[in-house]
Amino acid sequence: MSEIVVSAPVARKEPTPTTLFGETLEDDYRWMREKKSPEVLAYLEAENAYTTAGMAGTEAMQARLYKEMLSHIKETDESVPYPDHGWFYWTRTLEGSQYPVYCRQKAVTAKYDPSGPEEVLLDVNLLAVGQPFMAVGGMGVSPDGTLLAYSTDNTGFRQYTLRFRNLVTGEELPETMERAGSFTWAADSKTLLYTTEDEVTKRHDHVFRHMVGQPVNSDVMVFAEPDERFNLGVGKTRDGKYLLLEAGSHTTSECRFLAASEPTGEFQLIAERVDDEEYSVDHREGLFYIRTNDTGKNFRLVITGVGSGGRESWTELIAEDLQAPLEDFDVFHSFLVSSRRRLGLPTIAVSRFDESGKPGTALEIAFPEPVYSAGSHANREFETSVLRYSYQSLVSPASVFEYDVATGVSTLLKQQEVPGEFDRERYGSDRVWVVANDGVKVPVSVVYRRDLFKKDKSSPLYVYGYGSYGYPLPVGFSAARLSLLDRGVVMAYAHIRGGGEMGDPWHDAGKMMVKWNTFTDFTTVVESLVAQGYGAADRVAIEGGSAGGLLMGTVVNARPELFRVVLSHVPFVDVMNTMLDASLPLTVAEYEEWGNPNEAEAFAYMKSYSPYDNLKAGAYPAMLVKTSLNDSQVMYWEPAKYVAKLRTLKTNDAALLLHINMDAGHGGASGRYDYLKEIAFDYAFLLRELGVEG
Repeated sequence: MSEIVVSAPVARKEPTPTTLFGETLEDDYRWMREKKSPEVLAYLEAENAYTTAGMAGTEAMQARLYKEMLSHIKETDESVPYPDHGWFYWTRTLEGSQYPVYCRQKAVTAKYDPSGPEEVLLDVNLLAVGQPFMAVGGMGVSPDGTLLAYSTDNTGFRQYTLRFRNLVTGEELPETMERAGSFTWAADSKTLLYTTEDEVTKRHDHVFRHMVGQPVNSDVMVFAEPDERFNLGVGKTRDGKYLLLEAGSHTTSECRFLAASEPTGEFQLIAERVDDEEYSVDHREGLFYIRTNDTGKNFRLVITGVGSGGRESWTELIAEDLQAPLEDFDVFHSFLVSSRRRLGLPTIAVSRFDESGKPGTALEIAFPEPVYSAGSHANREFETSVLRYSYQSLVSPASVFEYDVATGVSTLLKQQEVPGEFDRERYGSDRVWVVANDGVKVPVSVVYRRDLFKKDKSSPLYVYGYGSYGYPLPVGFSAARLSLLDRGVVMAYAHIRGGGEMGDPWHDAGKMMVKWNTFTDFTTVVESLVAQGYGAADRVAIEGGSAGGLLMGTVVNARPELFRVVLSHVPFVDVMNTMLDASLPLTVAEYEEWGNPNEAEAFAYMKSYSPYDNLKAGAYPAMLVKTSLNDSQVMYWEPAKYVAKLRTLKTNDAALLLHINMDAGHGGASGRYDYLKEIAFDYAFLLRELGVEG
């Protein structure tokens, strides 16, 4: 490990204690919340300068890693064109360009013609000119194909501006909507429904109706959501007949519908919200198809006639499966698709409708590997005889297949090309089950290079974790990952409780007042992998971001001796101060995930794991903590305060670096080349601290 010789920044202390339920939270660095303060900006720049100095000597390694990663990416490439009501749509990337180009072609025949004329819908590279950051939030072409609605963010704060483009003339229309969220077109190709977010809390709480060509200030407010736990979203059924307006919290939802041909009408409620019940809706032949957890955590599928009333009218179509949660469904004119998770892995089953509209026997699509990700791809058309689905694994590049519903045959349309010296047979993946402290079996996905891995407890081991919001940690392919695997690093992905790998019960077992299960699951996974020979006890690196950054902070506080290196991205580490401030974005809605610290029992429990509040004097592993100035999800000051406080407490000389991207948000750099450079930076730190230089 290289010792850092440049003095670390020393943050000024300004005690601002908070006392609640007889306990005092000490906070010496709350002043860092003043984003526009010259003192704050100077401090952040000093941290960046210190990190640059701390990474001195790794420049060649960073350059080599970046070159390797780039060599495994087909820089000029195209996605698989998909049909959508008379057009084929796809994206293209060009060598040297940071962003994609969105294209389409008029469908003359049933198949895309690669030699035919193309039309550029949106070149994001042009939008990004002169901007340090550029992200497209959403895109939607009007039903008649003449207008494009699209939203962009040029700061990383996830605050989007909605715009319109005439696709016949190429003209940009004058009207724009600020702080726009989801949007959907009505059948007349002139009316657009869109949501807007509150400027302070960033909660999507209003729905407006806009007529293209009319002033935005004449837009009609369609709906307002007063409950601070809920966000609004708008969409459309796949058959295009109904507009949908959904209100959802982390645990509860309700949906309204309106005929797409009558956009000035009144939305009708499908079923009123009931706490801790969720449902989602699509439509086919006069029936709403509804996925709901009204009778069980693993969800079932019901049907009901349009406008026939609430839950009392629902008829069960697919029963709850206690072993395989119903994660999603897709309904088409002639068939139904159900997506489940079985033992934490996704499944896709297809049922054909008979003449009476009843789905027949479900046929499950077979997948060849023990660890993989799969799901529906771009299926825009309701009248179709095929299903597009995606598939990838830790060792197999992303692929798009087309499944013929009549024959049950899958055809590969495209597998992502991996240039350079890549042979998937060199790499192996395992599905490992680790027994947690309370006897629950936790799945872990492991990948390694076969010729460099021996189960002799000598390999450097990398373990990634998240475990929150019911989010199933994906196990997809990564070309960048090859740079670690080719240096002998064994990489593991821990599917700990709090995630969604086994459905809502898995999520419930790792949130609120049982959140510690997430943290102990992770440490047990690390210990078990070492015991099974997947890595050396003194060469363990861990990584997590956002809520996974909370995971990093908590497990390091609890078991610092287990880890040698920590990569923590945009970490949610100041749990108590953030969750006690209802004026911050997301806070109130997050009570359903973490608890409300204004309640005594929740306060005590959350305080027991909050990383910032549990730092203490002692030795800590080497850490690289990363954040972005314009992050709207986890504010930059959380990791900045965490690092400042930790510097006053750590007793060893292990590296502690904080890097702030001054031009980005929660997801880091927006350009694909810039993003690769960020990964190369992270990997250089990790390899140096693990002693892997080759």
